[in-house]
Amino acid sequence: MKIPVGIVGYRGYSGAELVHLLDRHSGVTPILLDHRDAPAVSAMRRSKGPVRADLSAQVIRDQQLAAVFLATPPEASMELAGMILEAGAKVVDLSGAFRLGTPENYSRWYKTAHAAPDLLAEAVYGLPEFCRDRIPAARLLSNPGCYPTAANLAIRPLVEAGLIDRSAGIVCDAKSGVSGAGNKPTAKNIFCEVTENFSAYSILQHRHVPEVLQTSGLEEREFSFTAQLLPIDRGILETIYFRTQPGTTTEAILDTYDRRYANEPFVRIYNPGHMPDLRRVARTNFCDIGVTVDSATGRAVVVSAIDNLVKGAAGQAIQNMNLMLGFAETEGLL
Repeated sequence: MKIPVGIVGYRGYSGAELVHLLDRHSGVTPILLDHRDAPAVSAMRRSKGPVRADLSAQVIRDQQLAAVFLATPPEASMELAGMILEAGAKVVDLSGAFRLGTPENYSRWYKTAHAAPDLLAEAVYGLPEFCRDRIPAARLLSNPGCYPTAANLAIRPLVEAGLIDRSAGIVCDAKSGVSGAGNKPTAKNIFCEVTENFSAYSILQHRHVPEVLQTSGLEEREFSFTAQLLPIDRGILETIYFRTQPGTTTEAILDTYDRRYANEPFVRIYNPGHMPDLRRVARTNFCDIGVTVDSATGRAVVVSAIDNLVKGAAGQAIQNMNLMLGFAETEGLL
């Protein structure tokens, strides 16, 4: 018997990716949960497909949902998470609602008060490569942001190993496909603004910055982050610049990554002289990392690439669900 799980926000890019990935999962059956203004009739004729129902505590109990994915904006996640937990299902939240730990931190970066501060203390941040021990027992799992996933997987092992000269700062130059902005049209993400264009946004104020700081143990003054919008549909590529401690070589950094990620199924480290690109991670749950160091000057460049809709959202959410429900971590993702 497959275990039923719910998806709220299945019409968005991340939610649709969840439906697609869960369709090939051997252990779960997705239930599409409508919230608020859902259209009554699908435009597509289909002979079969996931069960669809209105979201309610009764439906969660009747369907015996083991978990519910919230592919919703933060305000909707804060509204719904408590009810879902009380109805007996675990929650995997793909928004930023429960990532930052305190109402004060949330208010600073999201520019609004947190509507469910009582749940913040319970929420478990779900970057499996660093938080795996806490995930199986979690009721409320906060799925990491896409930019911080790529950044933390590249930066944290080097901070832990003391290979970065933190006094010189770390610069993260991050580029993302347009799907990262969601499917609600705005003046910045419509076709005529994006095509044949390349632009930076939220400079020094991006709400994903505190996730990098709290996970990699950096101070805000040590980390400069700029997000930029690529005229493509999906993918994130981050070019990360820093100074190394004296005597650090490319091989030393690669050895650090190799030790840290030796048993991680979704992190791939590139050989010297090679760097990842978006094509190699598209539609996968992998994070690919490459590095080059100029030992003479202490300059280092790390390139980290993911698919923002998979390892940056839906794929990582399923990776977390697998850990929470006792499946093999790679189930449905390889």
